[in-house]
Amino acid sequence: MSDHDDIFEGGEAPEAEGGASKKKSGGLGNLLPTILKYAAIGLGSVIFIVTVSIITVNIVNKGGKNQTVISDASSPYVGKRPEYSYYDLIGSITVRTRDEESASVTVDMIIGYDLNDQVVSAELISRRFELRDFVRRYFTGKTKSDLAPEREEVLKTEIREMLNTRFLDSRGAKLILFNKLDVMEMF
Repeated sequence: MSDHDDIFEGGEAPEAEGGASKKKSGGLGNLLPTILKYAAIGLGSVIFIVTVSIITVNIVNKGGKNQTVISDASSPYVGKRPEYSYYDLIGSITVRTRDEESASVTVDMIIGYDLNDQVVSAELISRRFELRDFVRRYFTGKTKSDLAPEREEVLKTEIREMLNTRFLDSRGAKLILFNKLDVMEMF
């Protein structure tokens, strides 16, 4: 007995209206499971490849830690320096050092802050006279040896940290420059 006979128990296939026999449906019905099967295989492959790639990159990078090398300033291949806006309205200030034989110090300081940082800009402008007083008090408390040219970077770092921690509300001071730093002994 054939499969055809099992489906149609009456022995004969039912006839359609035109007298022609009905055909088994095909086309999209048979094509859809095949398309879904290949789509699932493709999606599984992509997920597998991405997972293997991420694991490989993490192993190569030793757990994802950055391996950025910071080069020294003497290297000719230094990256792009950040751009700053500058506040230079403090003006020139002349004070005496705290030594027994005091020296006269004239300083014209410039504060660099992030480009287009309007908060720091407004704060520096509104505290102009306080900044002048800060600079005056800072340099009055120093000795001639504290103001030696080889200690200039230390002075800049100290001033920047003091401005950011004690003076300014925002930690906006990024760079301190001296337009003028003259130490002259008094006779």
